[in-house]
Amino acid sequence: MEIKIPSPGESITQVVIAAWLVKNNELVVKDAEIAEVESDKATMALYAPVTGRITLLVDEGSTVNVGDVVATMEVGSEIPETITADIPVKPQPATVLPEQKHIHISPLAKKIIAENKIDTGKFQNIPSGQRITKKDVLSPVKENKLEEPGRETERKKMSPLRLKIAERLVSVKNETAMLTTFNEVNMKKIAEFKTLYGQRFIEKFGAVPGYTAIFAKAAALALQGFQAVNARIDGEEIVYHKYVDINIAVSSPKGLITPLVRNADKLNVRDIDVQIKDFAARAAANRITLDDLAAGTFTITNGGIFGSMMSTPIINPPQTAILGMHKVTDRAMVVNGVIEILPMMYIALSYDHRLIDGKESVGFVVKMKEILEDPIEKLFGGESNLTELLR
Repeated sequence: MEIKIPSPGESITQVVIAAWLVKNNELVVKDAEIAEVESDKATMALYAPVTGRITLLVDEGSTVNVGDVVATMEVGSEIPETITADIPVKPQPATVLPEQKHIHISPLAKKIIAENKIDTGKFQNIPSGQRITKKDVLSPVKENKLEEPGRETERKKMSPLRLKIAERLVSVKNETAMLTTFNEVNMKKIAEFKTLYGQRFIEKFGAVPGYTAIFAKAAALALQGFQAVNARIDGEEIVYHKYVDINIAVSSPKGLITPLVRNADKLNVRDIDVQIKDFAARAAANRITLDDLAAGTFTITNGGIFGSMMSTPIINPPQTAILGMHKVTDRAMVVNGVIEILPMMYIALSYDHRLIDGKESVGFVVKMKEILEDPIEKLFGGESNLTELLR
């Protein structure tokens, strides 16, 4: 049986075999992950269509066309049904940590560990629940070493996703009149919300809404009063959207990607939070789909999770604006004429000045500030509605 490269999407004609997760001539079971395949938009898994012995026809790193045959599966009498249950779905030797089985290891990381006989003892102190990826296990595997000790270098081909990101970033700088406006948000009320209602959210839903979900809902509300910030330019026309679809920037092993929360204006903070956390988990495992990466009307990126105090985010085309969140830090702020030490976050809106004027950009950021500094009333509709949600 032939294994062909499926179409990841209408605009994609070529992909790269990022890694084979099985060996040539190995027995694999139906639905086992056999390869990771990269396009210029996402990474997807290739699965065994049947149980059988696999023959690999292309090398890792090869660029192939959609529809190409990259492997074959031989199904015969040598694989009785009674023993297929004993064939591992994924390689197991040398991949299970002796004392911390709750640590997750990606299929590609497992493959590298097994092939290079890496000592898994080095991962003993990794925090519970953390995922070990290719990047974590590659450090002991040195390639292209120079003769002089201590001055090694390593060359790697840029992935299709990284190349596409580079291309888009350059085009944004060249094709838009991008400006950025900043403001500061007093995060005291949001901190109080988490303190007062956090345990009840955990008891009912298992988690407290994160900052990104709170900001996404605030943006969805603010955008309703600033149509240009939620619009795009199409040739000589302006396309105004009557809905709010928000792309959320998340990190993946292949680079920054922006999965989509559809109809954010119609969702509550809890619903948005569930989607964002699901995106983050699947992005870490390279399992974001092309449907997840559809173009929205606005984007939010949170540099604060990496410690950023202030930055200028780059617009995600064809959108005309992006909101940058940053680290919450105790700062001196003036409230009603009194200087107080309060948790503060700088927010930044980068926008295309061809469509959005300064009045609209500043007005949108000020509206965001107003909503975020009164979250119970403006995000949840008051204490009674919040209590009803948590009942």
